[in-house]
Amino acid sequence: MMLSHMSRRSMLKGATALGALMATSSNVLAQAPVRAAAGPRAPLPARGEFVIRGAHVLTMDPGLADLPSGDVHVRDGAIVAVGANLNAPGATAIQGNGMICMPGFIDTHWHLWTSLFRPYVRADVDAFGYFPVSNRLGQLMTPEDSYRAVILGTAEALSAGVTTIHNWAHNVRSPEHADGELAAMRDAGIRGRFAYGPAQGMPDDQMMDFAGMARVQRDWMPNDGMLTMGICSRNVGAMSIGGAARGVLSIDMVKKDWGEARKLGLPITLHTSGPSPIRILEAEGLLGPDVQLIHPLLTTLEERDILKARGVSYSMAPVGEARRPSAVGVIQLGEMLESGVKVSLSTDHTTNYNCDPFVAMRLLFAIHQHRIGNKVPLSTRRLVQLATLDGAVDLGIASRTGSLTPGKRADLILVRTTDINMAPVGNPYEALVQLAQPSNVDMVVVDGRILRQAGKFTALDHAKVLSDAREASAALRSRANWPPA
Repeated sequence: MMLSHMSRRSMLKGATALGALMATSSNVLAQAPVRAAAGPRAPLPARGEFVIRGAHVLTMDPGLADLPSGDVHVRDGAIVAVGANLNAPGATAIQGNGMICMPGFIDTHWHLWTSLFRPYVRADVDAFGYFPVSNRLGQLMTPEDSYRAVILGTAEALSAGVTTIHNWAHNVRSPEHADGELAAMRDAGIRGRFAYGPAQGMPDDQMMDFAGMARVQRDWMPNDGMLTMGICSRNVGAMSIGGAARGVLSIDMVKKDWGEARKLGLPITLHTSGPSPIRILEAEGLLGPDVQLIHPLLTTLEERDILKARGVSYSMAPVGEARRPSAVGVIQLGEMLESGVKVSLSTDHTTNYNCDPFVAMRLLFAIHQHRIGNKVPLSTRRLVQLATLDGAVDLGIASRTGSLTPGKRADLILVRTTDINMAPVGNPYEALVQLAQPSNVDMVVVDGRILRQAGKFTALDHAKVLSDAREASAALRSRANWPPA
């Protein structure tokens, strides 16, 4: 047994101290509310009319220039105008002096359901690593656990300036679990795709719950663009990372699962954390613009040409990927850009690191410079595009969000440049990539609703989100008898 830096006595002491809390937790979870599309929802701030004045505006629209001192006018959830000294009578003025105004970050791959496992996952002890913990505890999650995990992760996303999230839900244990995750996304007010997945421990020869997907599509997708849907597929071919825990499909099962998803018009996302399945999928005619792959680590030039031709996108999660052994591959951002493959940025999970798009960009730049340098030019502006507009392109929502373009929905953030870690600012892209951190995010707007202002939530109850997460996490630990003896 590996108990690095943890004595048995201290573990027993901790278990005793948690005893009362666990009993209370079980009570609370047993009386959990039913989450449903037609059920009660958390109140969100109203969409109104406001104008951000005097900010350094980074539009990320190739047809619009940035403005060192500009205004952004928002009405009823839409961007009305971007310019200098805009005339907006009747609009509430929000001072943007000393701030960068930019599109919110778009995170294209995040297992929000694992957010409760942070107290138990260890990066330095394999037996308590992400895969064994999430697989064991995941199989014991209730629908209320799913809600609390996702609302915790989504709250962290908003606090870091993420306005759109791809919820990679590969632990949908029942229709009620799906409802729990979707209710959390709705209650937080974030924009996102819900990728309906299999359950942890599900047999590889069992098809996914397509009746459940059709119900979710019918009940939860109001066509307002806030929530969309896809599927996350189990792995294809031999996997070196997480294969046994996450399922590995035969090509016949892939055809069945993907075929049913396409009948429902659902996009597909797939991990490629081991030997690349790209040639196999191409040979079977399974690749297309509705496919998103995750973790670009081991592709060949020929495979990248296939991806470009088929319109497949790749999401990279640099913090987690940088921790993998070199034998598993390297982060191929430069190769993807050189081949013209669509790429985007993601967090993956937040069990033993946090959501920080600034660190993700910073790390990508450092790794790129270390491996490739100027052989494939990479600017800090391109990295900010990767974290914003390119994410919208990846998720198929670039007509709605990803840039500060008049007519698009108002998904935007203000980043303070007067904080000690940022000031004095020269090039704003350099500052965002090399200096910024989530604590610099001052305001977060999603679909015209101000969800954070002056670094505080306007609707979410911060203390309750944390209290609920602690209760659910402790109860899960008790049911799983974790850590194992």
